[in-house]
Amino acid sequence: MSQSEGTQGITEQDIADFLANTPGFFERHAELLATIQLTHPQGHRAVSLQERQAEMLRARIKGLEQKIMEMIRHGQENVGIADRLHSWTVALMRTPAAADLPKVLTRELRHQFMIPQAGLRLWGVAPAHAEAEFAQAVSPDVKSFAASLTQPYCGINSGFEAARWLGEAESGGTATSLALIPLTREVEVDGVRQQQSFGLLVLGSPDPTRYTAEMGTEFLARIGDIASAALTRLLDA
Repeated sequence: MSQSEGTQGITEQDIADFLANTPGFFERHAELLATIQLTHPQGHRAVSLQERQAEMLRARIKGLEQKIMEMIRHGQENVGIADRLHSWTVALMRTPAAADLPKVLTRELRHQFMIPQAGLRLWGVAPAHAEAEFAQAVSPDVKSFAASLTQPYCGINSGFEAARWLGEAESGGTATSLALIPLTREVEVDGVRQQQSFGLLVLGSPDPTRYTAEMGTEFLARIGDIASAALTRLLDA
């Protein structure tokens, strides 16, 4: 059998597999490394294998640096959000009169998180608060919708009743996107502890992209947890 016949069936993959599985090959044939010439990826000039490897390493390092910078940026953003959440929570805790909580809650949300519009409604409040704006009657559909939410709803305002709780004067326009956050408390029914909705917090924006169905709701859920804990002071025991 001739040499050409013996090598006829060898493919590039066969060669690549041989080199990958034979790490000592270039140690035994070190002179080959100096003679290998590759085409530069951004031109047509030939470069050595060592130079090509160095360029690949530089590109990889640059990619890692970009990822690190992105992680740092996200970390700084998260610290900023945590600071604003802390300030909002402290404002609620420092509110001595329970009746002032809804106003402080929505005002500080708008201020701390630059939210154009915020409003809420509660049901099942104590008689002393029955005439307050936050206790105005809502439809059974709103209560049913709030009870059905297992996480905040985000999306386009398609005529939600809750959007009418928002004022347009401060925001400069009608809310086109909304975040609807259920307010709940834990109650015991027939010896079983379960969550019961008692209100709905609504955040709105004239920007249709501010609240979308694709956005994460973990942060909004925390807003709902803190708001629920604070507002239970207004409920009928």
